[in-house]
Amino acid sequence: MNSDKIKLYGTLTIGFAAAVLQFGFNQAGYAQLIISILGLLLALIMFVDMIKVLKSGNFGIDLLAITAIVATITLGQYWAGWIVLLMLTGGDTLEEYAANKAKSELKSLLDNTPSQAHLIDNNHIKDIDIDDVKIGDELLIRPKEQVPVDGTVYDGQSEVDESSLTGESVPVNVAEGKYVMSGSINGENPFKIRAEKVAADSEYQAIVKLVKESETHPAHFVRLADRYAVPFTLIAYVIAGIAWYISKDPVRIAQVLVVASPCPLILAAPIAFVSGMSRTSRNGIIIKSGTALEKLNSAQTVAFDKTGTITMGKLVVDQIKTANDFKPETVMSYAASIEQNSSHVMAEAIVNYAKDRNLSMSNAEDLKEVTAEGIVGKIDGHIVKVGQGKFVTDEPVEEVKGSGVYVSIDGKYAGVYSLLDQIRPESKSTIQKLKDFGIKNILMISGDKKEATEMVASEVGITKAYPSSLPADKVKIINGLDKEYHPTVMVGDGVNDAPALALADVGIAMGYKGANAASESADAVILQDDLSKVSLVVKIAHDTMKVAREAVLIGIFICIALMVVAAFGLIPTIIGALLQEVVDTVAILYALRARSDRL
Repeated sequence: MNSDKIKLYGTLTIGFAAAVLQFGFNQAGYAQLIISILGLLLALIMFVDMIKVLKSGNFGIDLLAITAIVATITLGQYWAGWIVLLMLTGGDTLEEYAANKAKSELKSLLDNTPSQAHLIDNNHIKDIDIDDVKIGDELLIRPKEQVPVDGTVYDGQSEVDESSLTGESVPVNVAEGKYVMSGSINGENPFKIRAEKVAADSEYQAIVKLVKESETHPAHFVRLADRYAVPFTLIAYVIAGIAWYISKDPVRIAQVLVVASPCPLILAAPIAFVSGMSRTSRNGIIIKSGTALEKLNSAQTVAFDKTGTITMGKLVVDQIKTANDFKPETVMSYAASIEQNSSHVMAEAIVNYAKDRNLSMSNAEDLKEVTAEGIVGKIDGHIVKVGQGKFVTDEPVEEVKGSGVYVSIDGKYAGVYSLLDQIRPESKSTIQKLKDFGIKNILMISGDKKEATEMVASEVGITKAYPSSLPADKVKIINGLDKEYHPTVMVGDGVNDAPALALADVGIAMGYKGANAASESADAVILQDDLSKVSLVVKIAHDTMKVAREAVLIGIFICIALMVVAAFGLIPTIIGALLQEVVDTVAILYALRARSDRL
């Protein structure tokens, strides 16, 4: 049984025993013994917990409560001691609820890990456990399957989707001699690889390992309540000491400490955080802990993934350039007529571009798709090729920004499409709002190419961009930030972002597309396809912390006033404990303001 449950059950037992004493039952002597033993035992458990907190570098808020409990029980003020215990354990339970410790960060990532490989043995295919794959083994990768281990293609050609690993939205052509990473998703054609690494050393397992390592090295962070603990505790001890010295009555210590018990610190902040989390939930954002709100309030760095986060993760035609006197409408109509028969992401962009311009499309004949090269067919008697430059023509072709799709008609080079990943319309305003909140350092860390990454970063107002970044690179960048740029926030949407999301002080996952590995490694999940929720959750964090801070200070100032009155012996311990409930109520009602969207 953990210490929180022991404290809770012990508190209930003390309450029962205190009732026995209060109503004068025959077993009052046993009740008094139970109260004394359990009270001191719970104080000891709390003291041990407090020592652990102190060793971690924080000053906990339990010391004052421990002193109040010991003082009231030692002096026979059982009801007062029980009320202090009840508030303390209730606050711990509430804080545990706010923290939502039940998350399982790695479950989805581990569930999606390849478990089998198709081994080629003397021209026979047999399935083996992925852990049994040895370097040099020849493996078959079937259509739509995940690559089990890192390897080099020695037979066949296809396209693989590496977006979950690199963040790059365009499928990668693979053919003989091409290196492929585990976790990549094969396209329509089978190919064979020669294993270059065992499963444990392959790229996908490296991501799992990075997430595990990131989760076991949480950043040091001082919570709101702990920041006020030292001065509040010292003030309480000074007032109690002076009251005892002047009155010579030890009961005066208990009277002062009971009204000084740090229930506003214990209750106000967690309730404000739960209220803030409720507000985020109403706005399509799931926050997994109150501590995440505290860190978001203090964030100095926000790092964004590009594809699917700053951008839509969907290719669109940026422009089309024609050649050899071909009219744009002709090139677009012929290319779309061919591409409407393909499921390629580039083909979809070209077809949509033609549809948006109400261009007519004809039925294609004699279609032939050449893997990793392009597609060819006959439109109204004309031979049309669409694909890579060297596939469609022998003529020199123009390089374009983004991804180029080239077109030839009857062997003559006709033009090129420039395809880009569309920037979210809300991206630029989101970045500006984060700057307005005082966040110093805004980065983009992407697996995409340098040109595409820097172009998008410039468009949305991000000055620091890190292209061609694999998961390990993202972790190094986050880990290498100076202390002045902490706390850090990472925003991403894919498996490749999971290690960085776990390592950052706060990870925010764009989870609307069902990116489970990213979502479960993150501290916050945006459930809607809207990047502006990132700036909104930062605003909610600022509002929540303002309310929590004000609620705590209101409670502290009232407690100090009551301590001064109690120092003159004007407040008996039982009355002091009940007055503490009034203080708690005031602090709680104020903390609940964090639920409002009107802040």
